[in-house]
Amino acid sequence: MSDEEHHFESKADAGASKTYPQQAGTIRKNGYIVIKGRPCKVVEVSTSKTGKHGHAKCHFVGIDIFTGKKLEDIVPSSHNCDVPQVNRTDYQLIDISEDGFESLLTENGNTKDDLKLPTHESLLSQLSIISLIKAGFEEGKDLVVSVMSAMGAEQICALKDIGPK
Repeated sequence: MSDEEHHFESKADAGASKTYPQQAGTIRKNGYIVIKGRPCKVVEVSTSKTGKHGHAKCHFVGIDIFTGKKLEDIVPSSHNCDVPQVNRTDYQLIDISEDGFESLLTENGNTKDDLKLPTHESLLSQLSIISLIKAGFEEGKDLVVSVMSAMGAEQICALKDIGPK
């Protein structure tokens, strides 16, 4: 046998899937679905009756949770759809760098420095969250940002003021 030591560099996660299958007929409004490879929140579902070829069809209208774009898909109700694993986590805002990256305090006391302020125009016009974050931070407020993550992407989706510093 060889006395060499082998070192393996692992860049994989713990094996948790980014999506899971769910029957199309069981997906409801305000749930989540993957449409055209994007994680979406379902805003409308309609089901057609079974036709000549035997399958009822579900028509999904979803809003991409990161870009705000409207996407649609039609799937037989008995077939499986991908549903994204969506997580929402709260972090306390510590600092905002000049290039737009935020320094966030995690629950276990570490910092998370890889998240940038939202830049997509449709989200900014909907939420105007960027100006709220900057204004609140400059006023010295204690801010908590909610970060939504799905399918390997993360984005700030909400802001809470927990009182003055």
